[in-house]
Amino acid sequence: MKYKAQIANSEPAISLELANDSATADVDGRRYEIEHRKLRGSEYLLINGTDVYKCRVEGKHGSNNSFAVVLGGASYDITLVDPKRLSSARGSSAHDHGSAEIISPMPGKIVRVLVEAGTNVEAGAGIIVVEAMKMQNEMKAPKAGVVVSINAEAGATVNAGDVLAVIE
Repeated sequence: MKYKAQIANSEPAISLELANDSATADVDGRRYEIEHRKLRGSEYLLINGTDVYKCRVEGKHGSNNSFAVVLGGASYDITLVDPKRLSSARGSSAHDHGSAEIISPMPGKIVRVLVEAGTNVEAGAGIIVVEAMKMQNEMKAPKAGVVVSINAEAGATVNAGDVLAVIE
């Protein structure tokens, strides 16, 4: 899963893969293999080779993607942004007079189709739910319009880049 992070005034490129008690992170081309242990509450122990760090992660009130991370006595305000959602939001006004495609971000399985072809939808309305890596992702309409085609059905397997629906 790739994210863009805003830390103070910089925006490093971050790729993050999580497992049960470990994480692999690529930050601006530097790779980190990190073991993590939850201590209590919002405190974690991070182990990177022989380096051990204690950190605290606190979500910001009213936000699902902004955090204050306290590490080594310093506090960092971090906001994570999914670039696929960001490009969707940015591109929605560009698509106002044309068609918009909803594309599968990764291989997975269609869990539910929430609308039918011919349905009028608002920007941000759920269209299709894709399950990938045991997580369900609701694919949303990038613009208001009419769903002209649904190219997948519940139970179908899809690949990254497959066009799932088209909205005009």
